[in-house]
Amino acid sequence: MGRLLYVTGPARSGKSRWAVHRAVEWGPEVVFVATCRRGDDPEMNDRIRLHREQRPPWRTLEAPSSVAAALAEIQPAPSGVVLDCLTLWMSDRLDLADDEVLAAWDRELRALRAASWPTVVVGNEVGWAPVPDSPLLRRFRDLAGWLGQRTAAAADEAWLLVAGCPLRLR
Repeated sequence: MGRLLYVTGPARSGKSRWAVHRAVEWGPEVVFVATCRRGDDPEMNDRIRLHREQRPPWRTLEAPSSVAAALAEIQPAPSGVVLDCLTLWMSDRLDLADDEVLAAWDRELRALRAASWPTVVVGNEVGWAPVPDSPLLRRFRDLAGWLGQRTAAAADEAWLLVAGCPLRLR
């Protein structure tokens, strides 16, 4: 059974860098699961390009509909997996009901826990600000919080990164 690590924190806190640093020790066959899709936003596409250039030359899965199913197809099997990030994974499912999003993530978590390789899931703490005045933003904040709680509960290790400093939560 693979180890599951969860790292969360605010934007630009160093979460992705920390996740990649941890995964380097897992060997050369690490797979990076990028949950952000390229689109019509040039600035976001530049972010994606820079993100890719800053990590090792690993195999990359870009926004698979089912992370577990996509990973099961990869040969050779991964020596580890970095999933970056949970909130963008969630964003692709906002057309679903909340219980469907939560159930879909629970299925992914079970598969990641059952995998033979270690996985680090990167999340985001988005609920540390005032309550948003938009129903969509409140839903986004709530779902991100619930998914983070589920992931931390399933993880062998949970970490918080703030200003580049890791703090082990459990």
